[in-house]
Amino acid sequence: MRLIRFAALYLSLALCANGALAADLSSVEALREGDMQKLVFSAPQPVPLVPFFAPDGAEVTLGDYSGKYVLVNFWATWCAPCRKEMPELNALQQEFGGEDFEVVTIATGRNSPEGITKFFDENGITDLPRTQDPNSALAREMGILGLPITVLIDPDGQEVARLRGDAAWHSDSARAIVAALIAGPES
Repeated sequence: MRLIRFAALYLSLALCANGALAADLSSVEALREGDMQKLVFSAPQPVPLVPFFAPDGAEVTLGDYSGKYVLVNFWATWCAPCRKEMPELNALQQEFGGEDFEVVTIATGRNSPEGITKFFDENGITDLPRTQDPNSALAREMGILGLPITVLIDPDGQEVARLRGDAAWHSDSARAIVAALIAGPES
């Protein structure tokens, strides 16, 4: 009986916390203008912990980024819209990257490390990680169809929004969204 009471208490606290998060995100949704109108917020759902690879070959998962908002961008070296938006993502990371926010770029599919380096050099990308999902395992688990796709993950490791296609990630609207997320419910 005691276990059932604890389970009920835990469930009610979790539901209240998710409700508070949903309320907080609705105020963030109101900041969407221009390309950011394509950013679709949804009920929080856990992200898979399928490994992908750091530039040194070490396995990492999205769980390694818990405790902060993470903007995960799935891209490829052959993707023209990716080439267009990557400098915007780099600028967003330069401005907001730190303890509370990070942009993580994941080259999915067949992208050689040399090709990724060339892509970053040609586009002046200096502050984004050169991670890879060579077999598209993480992309498949997350339902990534087409590129680029960008996923917003909250500090609890839950996907809370997704944007299909390229976007102006360093626009006033995108910057306002990130600033509001970092500021939290007090804003």
